[in-house]
Amino acid sequence: MTAGTECDGPGPAVVAEEVLRARAYLMRLAEPPAPRLAHLVALLGPLEAAERIRGGADLGRHVSSEVSGRRDVDRAESDLDAVRALGGRLLVPEGPGWPAAAVAAFDRPDLRGNPDWVAPLGLWVRGPGDLTEHVDGSHRSVAMVGARAATGYGKWVARAWSASFADEGLAVVSGAASGIDGESHRGCLAAGGATVAVLACGVERAYPATHTRLLAAIAEQGAVVSEYPVGAVPARHRFLVRNRLIAALASGTLVVEAGARSGAARTASAAQELGRVVMAVPGPVTSALSVGTHHLARQPGVAVVGSVADVLEDIGPAGRLADPPPRPRRPLDGLSTTAVRVHGALRGFASSTAAVLAREAGVEPRAVPAALEELAVAGLVVPDGERGWCRPV
Repeated sequence: MTAGTECDGPGPAVVAEEVLRARAYLMRLAEPPAPRLAHLVALLGPLEAAERIRGGADLGRHVSSEVSGRRDVDRAESDLDAVRALGGRLLVPEGPGWPAAAVAAFDRPDLRGNPDWVAPLGLWVRGPGDLTEHVDGSHRSVAMVGARAATGYGKWVARAWSASFADEGLAVVSGAASGIDGESHRGCLAAGGATVAVLACGVERAYPATHTRLLAAIAEQGAVVSEYPVGAVPARHRFLVRNRLIAALASGTLVVEAGARSGAARTASAAQELGRVVMAVPGPVTSALSVGTHHLARQPGVAVVGSVADVLEDIGPAGRLADPPPRPRRPLDGLSTTAVRVHGALRGFASSTAAVLAREAGVEPRAVPAALEELAVAGLVVPDGERGWCRPV
């Protein structure tokens, strides 16, 4: 028996090649999420499940409905060879590098039995990096999603904030699509950070095609991930399915910009179901591409964020609070109430006596001299001989 990739991390050092072949066969067999097939694999293990399906065993109506269409399609060897030729590999639950902590979100008691929330049977990964270094366990990561036809405002937020997240040591997870996805990846890469692209097709395929170089850079600096084997083409239903993986692989999901109907909103919904933090960036009320984020911001449990610090607070360790935004200092800050009222009684640059200022400010005459001294120390009034006091020119 040959073995799979070695690893120094926790778990088995190698995974048997026959397990990889079984998982590769099963992953091509049914469109994910395939709850009946997943249950069968959990019950029997991948080797026996694959053997029974190949052999034409009667597995019941529900399992057969998921696997009968491709039962005879066994490209496991070629699929494994194809991903290895790209410098990638197949991650499986039995082997090293599997993001167990992230995938555990699908096993929440309240989600069991729901066909929409099924863990992947494996993950095709392009790139030499260890996926668990970016998205698993104690490692913080943020999913950044949003509109494909993004505005300049949305693109700026995506690129600038993702670079700041990289500076903070966070991995950025997104879908490598046009607009917000692409800018999120680019900002992270430019800052030297790790970014993870989750695709709705094979890991060799850029969608759109103009992102070919971007995808190659992501593979070098982070990882490109998919449930679909090399050669699989993108399809509408696959984008919807992959959104649950984007949500699961991140500590929180940030919707940067989204219209009324948006795949980003589906990712946010998946993140909520999986118990992840969901955040929305507010935008101009005049923009159609802010309708989705503003609607999301009205939902219970969704945080409105206006800075990188807000996001770090929401997905960081409990008890960490972001510093409040700096407030511009005004000339009257720190002065007593009486001094502020006396200053307000001054009319332009005209001079006023203490008696006039007391009357205009509505304060006791005996309190005016101390207030004027306080204002003079602050450089806000100057004496004007016998005529009283005035504002400095």
